Amino acid sequence: MRVGFIGLGSQGGPMARRIAENGYETTLWARRAATLEPFADTPAKTAGSPAELGAASDLVCLCVVGDDDVREVLYGDTGVLAGLAPGGVVAIHSTVHPDTCREISEKAAAQQVSVIDAPVSGGGPAVEEGKLLVMVGGDEEVVERCRPVFASYADPIVHLGPLGSGQVTKILNNLLFTANLGSALSTLELGESLGIPRVKLAEVLNGGSATSKALGSISVFGGTVEGLAPIAGALLQKDVRHAANIAASASVPEGTVFTVADTALTAMGHARR
Repeated sequence: MRVGFIGLGSQGGPMARRIAENGYETTLWARRAATLEPFADTPAKTAGSPAELGAASDLVCLCVVGDDDVREVLYGDTGVLAGLAPGGVVAIHSTVHPDTCREISEKAAAQQVSVIDAPVSGGGPAVEEGKLLVMVGGDEEVVERCRPVFASYADPIVHLGPLGSGQVTKILNNLLFTANLGSALSTLELGESLGIPRVKLAEVLNGGSATSKALGSISVFGGTVEGLAPIAGALLQKDVRHAANIAASASVPEGTVFTVADTALTAMGHARR
């Protein structure tokens, strides 16, 4: 399978490298030439446009930031869909609204191109270990065709159901992570008000039954979200908005998890100012 990859950031870059180094004919595209320089030591080729990348690929993986970024690289005369041949597949690794995936699938189906959603969790270190988590939604036969490519950087690869299922799962994952950040912040603030130094309390909680990935992330930055906010604040805010929209569309009460998540988002908003 020939693989195209767009979105060579801190997570997408290592994913693309693993694909190329595992023997897949790989084509890359990026807006800035400098982004492609780290791949000079790999067998990967580069394309002059997303459409050119699509024409050279059977599977195109997207790991760009958000919904509009996905649309930008797929649509139009120079977009991936302009070059991808019938039978091709688009895998959306970006975390976007499931409705965005369904919209793209409808457009792609007109030219006999399949779409699956395959958001990821774990970051660059997990990619390098081949342990990235991939949450997949879409037609089972298409997913199985893509699984060997995903396996070059991921384990486990979990097929969750029809198109959009992967996105719903990833958005819920990020909602709970954000709520855990809020709970950890509230606990550290309470401890500080009771005379327990924030850094010391974070150290103890990280070694006990109350530990979590969220608490660990805060501890790295001295028990605050000031260092985390520039890295993850806007992305988590986007995903919590998506979660609220999905819940409202399904007439499901948001519940306390949203209230606690808002605590973290508010704190990160203040930290970015």
